[in-house]
Amino acid sequence: MTNKTISEARVQPMISIDLDAPEATDAQLVQARPFTEVFPARSEQMRKNAGGRPKTENPKVAVSLRIDPEVVSKFKAGGPGWQTRMNEALRHAVGLS
Repeated sequence: MTNKTISEARVQPMISIDLDAPEATDAQLVQARPFTEVFPARSEQMRKNAGGRPKTENPKVAVSLRIDPEVVSKFKAGGPGWQTRMNEALRHAVGLS
């Protein structure tokens, strides 16, 4: 038996006895509609307030390039922020910093 199977075996009985959150019936699922359809104004408000990264005056450009695995490994070994460090190294290499 896998860990997922063990977890399911433990979870399913708990679902059946949780009176505050009963499992939806097939009839209820047939009638279900998307949140955006039922609450369009709230959905739009949530979408606008979702945040995300602030817009920048100088956005980065996504590119695809092939780099030696040893170079990538070296930058990644420095931990989070490796892409920023790689960008700084490239800026330095072309005389921008």
